[in-house]
Amino acid sequence: MRANVKILVVGGTGLIGGHLALRLQELGHAVELAARKPPAATTALAKMPFYQVDYIGQEPDRDLLARFDAIVFAAGNDVRHVPAGADADVHWQRANAEAVPRFMAGVKRAGVRHAVLIGSFYPQAAPHLVKKNAYIASRLAADEGTRALASDDFHVVVLNAPFVVGHVPGLVVAGYHAIALWALGRMPQVERYVIPGGLNVISTDTLSDAVAGALARGKSGKAYLIGDENLSFQSLFELFFKAGGDDKPLEVRDQEHPFLPDAVVFAGRGATIYYEPSPDEVSELRYRRNDVARTVKLIVDAAR
Repeated sequence: MRANVKILVVGGTGLIGGHLALRLQELGHAVELAARKPPAATTALAKMPFYQVDYIGQEPDRDLLARFDAIVFAAGNDVRHVPAGADADVHWQRANAEAVPRFMAGVKRAGVRHAVLIGSFYPQAAPHLVKKNAYIASRLAADEGTRALASDDFHVVVLNAPFVVGHVPGLVVAGYHAIALWALGRMPQVERYVIPGGLNVISTDTLSDAVAGALARGKSGKAYLIGDENLSFQSLFELFFKAGGDDKPLEVRDQEHPFLPDAVVFAGRGATIYYEPSPDEVSELRYRRNDVARTVKLIVDAAR
């Protein structure tokens, strides 16, 4: 993909999409945003053109999509997005398995030449969980349904990302803000412990690098399992405390944690999903490594 192109970031007002939109703009692209909610007025995202789009409840707007050279989809649904009283499994089937490929098919019909879907690492890194978990199965369906659209005139890449930590100046991400306040000693009601187990973790900078690389050099129709550091939950949370000036180790306790409830620990409390991304793919996409501690410090400094 040539430089200086017009890109629409779907889900561009959240943490992942917002960071990506700002990065692509820094790289010289003309970036616009689409999401259900407008960007926070406290961020630089508020200065970008914005379109209110509900990719689940609306048919893709062909006239809107046709204005862009590339689409990056960063708006997948997880446990935070299940409507109150709804059946989660039914919601994920509708929101991920069905709506994402339908939207990307609309992108292709509109004549857009390049697309990137930011997906989930679970289907590639822990395929044994696909049959056990409807959420993970829905993310696999979104991945496969999107890549099936690849053709000579539609270059589409899927980046399956692990646990993401990140910071966008002016954007308060409730979960990370709360963890940072806890690490700074401002939430004494939360006990000082973490659950056993761990995951691969990347920063928003790492992910944004990978998206830029996928647009420029990614192989069409391919799913890339991207990643950075394998961290226990203890090591990850201790990075927040260290950034807050507290070097004392956290207790590891086999007990549900308010910041990591069992509902979001898909592999099960105590399990690990560790892997090393392919060196060839890291080189191909040209994304940075060892960026988690720096990013956690940004989160804690902002909360401070």
